[in-house]
Amino acid sequence: MIAPDVERLPKASSRPEAAFVVLLMQSLFWAMAGISAIPFAIAGEVFMLGLGIASLLLALATVFVAIGVIWRRRWARRWAVGLEAVCVAGSILLLVLPLGANRGPVALIANVVLPIAVIALLRQPAELTA
Repeated sequence: MIAPDVERLPKASSRPEAAFVVLLMQSLFWAMAGISAIPFAIAGEVFMLGLGIASLLLALATVFVAIGVIWRRRWARRWAVGLEAVCVAGSILLLVLPLGANRGPVALIANVVLPIAVIALLRQPAELTA
């Protein structure tokens, strides 16, 4: 018997596994950003310690969501899609507003393409919505 919060995907679907890998990549990016902010806090930029800790906690939460996605939990799928929607919205704001944010191809791939890929991988299959 399948638990009530386990999404019924076909066994041949490897979309959750692909989303798991992309979510782990994102969590690694956030963990690197958090670790790289800590030396600035030591050098006197005290607010960077809070930003570093927040980035590390976001990375940890993303790892837990990725584990839930690979276990095919509905709550993890909802949280992942919500997190990625927030990431896409924030990235578009950074690209549109003149704040001096990086607008190169690496920033576009990491901040826009990866979240859209996760949303596409975790979208509800048509045969389950009918």
